Amino acid sequence: MKSFQSLRILALAALTLAVPAFAHAQVQVQGYWQAASDTTASITGDISFGKSKLTINFVSFPLAEIRDLKPAEVSSVFDVDLNAGGIGTLFRINIPASQRFLHKNTLCGTEDTQWLVTFAQGKVLHAAFFSGPEAPVLTFDAMQNSSTHCATFLYVR
Repeated sequence: MKSFQSLRILALAALTLAVPAFAHAQVQVQGYWQAASDTTASITGDISFGKSKLTINFVSFPLAEIRDLKPAEVSSVFDVDLNAGGIGTLFRINIPASQRFLHKNTLCGTEDTQWLVTFAQGKVLHAAFFSGPEAPVLTFDAMQNSSTHCATFLYVR
């Protein structure tokens, strides 16, 4: 009986430590972000992250956090200084190819946008959109030859 109680306490402690790590990514990206480049301003404009939705140009789309990214995965997608901290996250989204944004732009051309990779570092957010049913492979080689990487945008708070 005593070992069962010890196991329960250990499991509860592990869960307590895991929850803040999961919530950390949500806190990093949640909220309103302003377009930080001319390209970003002309295609998506400002964006906003909620707990389960991404809003682009006043249109909301379902958003599901899949996992945090390893530093090597972040650097395969974005040219960033990982020594300055930050967190990378893979999200699942569903933005139809027919969805038009500013200036009648789409995110992935004739393909549905199904994945979003972000890297939040202080008041800067890098965002890369991907098409395809399978999660993008986030290695240098795969990114160099990726046919599913649609666009990368920059936002600030």
